[in-house]
Amino acid sequence: MKQFFVTLFGSIIGVIIGSILTLFILIFGIAGLISAMGASAAEDTGLPAGRFVLEVDLRESRLDQPTRSPFAFAESTSVVDLVRLLDRAGRDSRVAGLFIRANEFGMTPAQAEEINRAIAAFRESDRPVIVHSQGFVGTSVTNYLAISSADEIWLQDTASFSTSGLAGEVPFYGAALERFEVDAEFIQFLEYKNAPNTYTETGFTPEHLEATLSYFGSIYDVALANAAAGRNLDLEAFRTLIESAPHSAEAAASAGLVDQLGHVAAARQAVIDRAGGNVTLANIEDYRFSGVLAEQGPRIALIEGQGAIVTGPGIVSPFGGDPVIGGDAMAEAITNAASASAIRAIILRIDSPGGSSVASDQIWDAIRRAQDRGIPVVVSMGGAAASGGYYIAAPADYIVSNATTLTGSIGVYGGKISLGETFGLIGVNFEEVAVGGEFATANSASSPWTDEQRAAVEAQLADIYEDFTQRVADGREIGIEAVREIARGRVWTGEQALENGLVDEIGGLMEAIAAARRLAGIEEDATVNLQRFPRERTPFEAFQELFGVSAEGAQSLAQLNALMNSPEFRALMEARQSAGTGNELRTRSVQPR
Repeated sequence: MKQFFVTLFGSIIGVIIGSILTLFILIFGIAGLISAMGASAAEDTGLPAGRFVLEVDLRESRLDQPTRSPFAFAESTSVVDLVRLLDRAGRDSRVAGLFIRANEFGMTPAQAEEINRAIAAFRESDRPVIVHSQGFVGTSVTNYLAISSADEIWLQDTASFSTSGLAGEVPFYGAALERFEVDAEFIQFLEYKNAPNTYTETGFTPEHLEATLSYFGSIYDVALANAAAGRNLDLEAFRTLIESAPHSAEAAASAGLVDQLGHVAAARQAVIDRAGGNVTLANIEDYRFSGVLAEQGPRIALIEGQGAIVTGPGIVSPFGGDPVIGGDAMAEAITNAASASAIRAIILRIDSPGGSSVASDQIWDAIRRAQDRGIPVVVSMGGAAASGGYYIAAPADYIVSNATTLTGSIGVYGGKISLGETFGLIGVNFEEVAVGGEFATANSASSPWTDEQRAAVEAQLADIYEDFTQRVADGREIGIEAVREIARGRVWTGEQALENGLVDEIGGLMEAIAAARRLAGIEEDATVNLQRFPRERTPFEAFQELFGVSAEGAQSLAQLNALMNSPEFRALMEARQSAGTGNELRTRSVQPR
């Protein structure tokens, strides 16, 4: 106990130190940004003259969508832009082939699935795609899924093939919070809405385990089927090979899991030779900055959102913190796109575990108003569009989901963390003072709910659950009883959601573009102008905005410093954050890797 509070107060000192460090980061960051902007203005596109092979490095972690950070120029190309670039490359006569560095450890299933699909589409242009791996080191099947549609897979002969399935870990802090006399109170609608279990349980409930094994199994089956098809292997024989891993490089080649053994230099030369010999290599990042995505044609709006859904603009510090979807910002983007001249349709790309019920409903309303103006709305789901993420997808005219997307989780929870007894252990006492009704202290962190307060919170949550399920029933044109049967807070994969009528098609961004084209009456072979709302900022605009968020930057860095100090404090902070924002349409489902 003593060590815990030493760590706690040490974290407070860390906040001060973190704030000071932020000032130094700010100074050097601004200098680097100015330097990068100057270099960018002075250089050309960086692409070689003539034909070239594009090189893509999948070992780099990447977000689903580009961020609006002023340092975004240093980020790896997002999944959305990578898919768009590979589609553009397939129509670019200068691109002679693809050379891909395979991820060694694993990635989220939907990213792997969408990249796999993009590679397969590029291959239809009859240009070579060669992958090199320095080992499938992680046990996840997702890194192999991502590249299984290539022409050739090379493996370094001293590496191993350890791909054997899917795994994930779910933390449970119930015992830790009990140890420090923390009172975690949550109400869930309904039994599969398992996000609060992290704070209230010491292990899986039967419903939590059932749902987790179900979507893990669905993702695994999809990954095996797609990878086996890409390699032209019998599915059951492929399953046997995967589940008997690890394999040596020689055994993997003998079984047909890879095509060639050799080093990366030899693989690079192989793709150059396959492409005709008289070609050079170009990085996909240079291709991205060359302006190839600025195509002409009928205009379709692309509105993107990733992260938790929150009220307000959803501004995140450039120095840290996960991206979020601000209800104000996304609703405004939808409204502006719907009222812009010549916009024929809207594609809403969602990668979110959910969040605020109020912000989700605000975005739902903006979609409805866009449809009232005659603008069709198509949703493209990334790694997750669950809970509040599904709430904002439900009213769309058409929903496209990856087979491995985590979606559904139609439910709500609410609760709070009471720390009064915890602080009492060190002699700190909070005396509540309140006027008005009894509910005035319902959100207090000093005391648990009274019976009346708990009943009132439960009634609020019941209303939200009723609204949520009705929104789904109206948007998907499904009977309310059928919705409530498949809801209950349960997470589904995209493949399972298709069977349940929650989505319309399995696919990624390119399939969503095709759907938007159809709904807007645009010719099938016409090139479309995909216009982002809000528009992408120039480096100088991002630089100007940087000065407006320096305080938040200091806070984010300091919080990160505090969170890293102890598991107990991290559990408390996560629980307080989860319970301190009101009623939540959110899932905490683990992403297998």
